[in-house]
Amino acid sequence: MKVSGKVFKYGDNIDTDVIIPARYLTSADPVHLKEHCMEDIDVTFRERVRPGDIMVAGKNFGCGSSREHAPVAIKASGVSLIIAADFARIFYRNAINVGLPILECPEAAEKISEGDEIEADFDTGVITDKTTGESFSAKAFPEFIKNIMASGGLVGYTEAGLKD
Repeated sequence: MKVSGKVFKYGDNIDTDVIIPARYLTSADPVHLKEHCMEDIDVTFRERVRPGDIMVAGKNFGCGSSREHAPVAIKASGVSLIIAADFARIFYRNAINVGLPILECPEAAEKISEGDEIEADFDTGVITDKTTGESFSAKAFPEFIKNIMASGGLVGYTEAGLKD
């Protein structure tokens, strides 16, 4: 599976309170959450993001509170992938659980710029910056994570397994 889109670039230590501010946690509804995604760090994100766009960030993306609302808000915004130098462990797991693809690749996180058009192949882990022509190698998703993503997250994956 491949995704491609325009890059939204963020720095290190983007915490869950910036991804979805606590004042908006009055609902777990993805439609509500996407309306406020990233607004404390990027007030134009909501108007500029398009389905398929990709976030690229530095180290420790998703640190802070362990709320699942953060990856839900990003996914509901239409983001098809987050690439970061590394992720806070609980965010990493929450992203998989909700079916939001993530790739760790420090070199890509450093070299890809805001607004670049990139493509990522989940089967090979190859990330291509179509703007600059550079390619980067991330670790490809294991088969079980690809199956979770294809099912829309852990709940869908579990439900499908119970039907078999």
